[in-house]
Amino acid sequence: MPTRKALLYAAFVLNGELALVLFYFAVSSSVPTDPVVLAYPFVWINASIWAVSRVDLPEASRRQRAFALALGVAYFLVLGGVGGLFMFHGADLGARVSWLSPGWGPAFVYSGADLTVSLLPFKVIGYATLAYLVAATVLDAAKTGVAGLLGLLACVSCAWPVAATVFTGAFGSASALAAAAQNEPYALSTVVFVSSVLLLAWRPTQ
Repeated sequence: MPTRKALLYAAFVLNGELALVLFYFAVSSSVPTDPVVLAYPFVWINASIWAVSRVDLPEASRRQRAFALALGVAYFLVLGGVGGLFMFHGADLGARVSWLSPGWGPAFVYSGADLTVSLLPFKVIGYATLAYLVAATVLDAAKTGVAGLLGLLACVSCAWPVAATVFTGAFGSASALAAAAQNEPYALSTVVFVSSVLLLAWRPTQ
């Protein structure tokens, strides 16, 4: 059961997020159309806050930490590639900041001749969290030696985010900005992310 302190923190965070959304629509010309779509980014962000506060990096040597960090960065880049943070093609439109609703924005968008980058805040936070959890899992596996690292390669909790994102086209490419405006459904992608966070934080393969 959550402690009283944890519940107070949760209430503070949720109230702050609600106030931020209300302030955004009070000062902007945007009109909210679907509260569920507005909530999706905060599900990602809050799940990330919970996971990072719950999982600590295990004690390890400097070499092991460097190895885990490298894998975490590589994992983030893979997620970013399949999840739409960046694509290796573009329309050479330059850079801009898109002031979408909190969580969806403010989003940095860059389109060059060979590269398109779409940095939606909740996606950056979410994928960084998954990378952190993978690094923690790598350090745990390193304690058991080569066998543990080989087991990590087949770990469903590590492979699921990538495979599911590819399969569902989760938040698919730079068009995520346009999709957000059109209120397309993101329920499945959010389920994929939350289940991935739970699996990596719980680590049923330990």
